Amino acid sequence: MFRSSLLASLTLVAAGALTALPASAQPLRWLTQSQESAAQYPAEIAAIEAAGGAGFEVTRNEFQVLGLNLADALRLVGSGAFDLATVQVGTAAKDDPFLEGIDLIGVSTDMADLKGAVDAYREAFNARLGEKFGVKAMAIWPFGPQVFLCNSDMTSLADLDGLKVRSFTASMSTLLEELGATPVTLSFPEVYPALQRGVASCGVTSPTSSNTGKWPEVTTHLYPLSVSGSVQAHMVNLGWLNGLDAEKRAAFEAVMADMEEALWTLAIETNGTAQSCSTGGDCPEGIYTAYDMTLVPVSDADKEKVAEISATKILPEWGARCEASYAGCIALWNETVGAARGLTIASE
Repeated sequence: MFRSSLLASLTLVAAGALTALPASAQPLRWLTQSQESAAQYPAEIAAIEAAGGAGFEVTRNEFQVLGLNLADALRLVGSGAFDLATVQVGTAAKDDPFLEGIDLIGVSTDMADLKGAVDAYREAFNARLGEKFGVKAMAIWPFGPQVFLCNSDMTSLADLDGLKVRSFTASMSTLLEELGATPVTLSFPEVYPALQRGVASCGVTSPTSSNTGKWPEVTTHLYPLSVSGSVQAHMVNLGWLNGLDAEKRAAFEAVMADMEEALWTLAIETNGTAQSCSTGGDCPEGIYTAYDMTLVPVSDADKEKVAEISATKILPEWGARCEASYAGCIALWNETVGAARGLTIASE
């Protein structure tokens, strides 16, 4: 259980390096899931350096180093234990289904469609975050197309029937159940050992994340059918943000906007390279490792199956859960993401 004593301890840890700052420096306690091996790491470090140039003194901590669960990210920044944290939106949606509406499975299956959905939802998304959690998403971005990697033969989605498959959102679990699979909820750092030990037979993530996370060492087949984008957000505590003077706030917002743009570019441009590296194709020197996985061709029938499950199962199920905790949720989604993607959830 998330306890106030833990928050107090983490506040002291995060603030430890901030005791001797120049009077003009603005402390910024930054909690991230990005490690040095991650493709997103350079963009985030560039943003931290830019923040330093704008008069912020950044103390950067990683979830993994502090032994923190990514599922606690929203509460950590909302409580003020950290001023800013990277949040996996699908995981945070356990605290509020409305949040998952930005990236429901089967709704936005390529990056252009997802960008339109994110921009349509951004204002409503932030209004809800501020009202319920006291935070604001300063940068919203995807890891990239979420595809399937399995450690057994796979030719289509039908081969998932009876398998245990890693999931990290409620709507992804619905998809997997409709395909006859058993969802296994795992955070990203837990997936490699789960695949290695047979706790899971398959996982869903981006080509970039899977390659840098070394999933091809414990999987054999890659099925590049994208079902979502795994939207993340750099969220900031509203009390901290509102305490900035106008000049500092404008500088901070500019840094976040530049980082968001860089992370979208990364998601759009680099996953093809990562996929090639994982499946025996060209693999330029850099952060990716060459592997020889089997690349499975994606069928139109499977694309249609995902779209059908999304429309008939995922959207109505999510809408009912969201409406139960946030009256007017369905109408708001229809006016934003739904309008952007040409979809409508029927109200009962």
